[in-house]
Amino acid sequence: MTKQRTLVVAVALFSAGAVLALDAAAQAKPEVLVKQRQAAMTMIGKYFGPLGAMARGKAAYNADVVKRNAGYLEVLAQLPWDGFHESTKGEKSAALPAVFEKSSEFKQGAERLQNEVAKLASVSKSGDESAVKSQIAAVGKACGGCHDNFREKR
Repeated sequence: MTKQRTLVVAVALFSAGAVLALDAAAQAKPEVLVKQRQAAMTMIGKYFGPLGAMARGKAAYNADVVKRNAGYLEVLAQLPWDGFHESTKGEKSAALPAVFEKSSEFKQGAERLQNEVAKLASVSKSGDESAVKSQIAAVGKACGGCHDNFREKR
């Protein structure tokens, strides 16, 4: 009975924490949310850039860098999306109105990126350079798909 009670308390505390975290995100200032999502995207670019260069043959392939960067990207790919809150519509950013007008399509793009990055993290552990380079291309395509449809051209 004690284990059950401990589990119930843990679940209740976790649930309360999740609700508070969501409430805190909802109360964040729109300009802060924009800065946070932009920072996450900048970090994604920082760790994906070298992988893209390797996949295109513009940098020497380095399996250790691929594994490290893929691991970072797996976390980073989770971060920007709550920053696209409705309250940020109209804030100065490269996000097109389509982000909010086609939110389900945008969400699918985010999920596609997360899935492709997870596959990259997995395949990076295999040591198969060809498979890794192919998956890097798939991640790049997922990034580009959102950029083409939801990001202002600069």
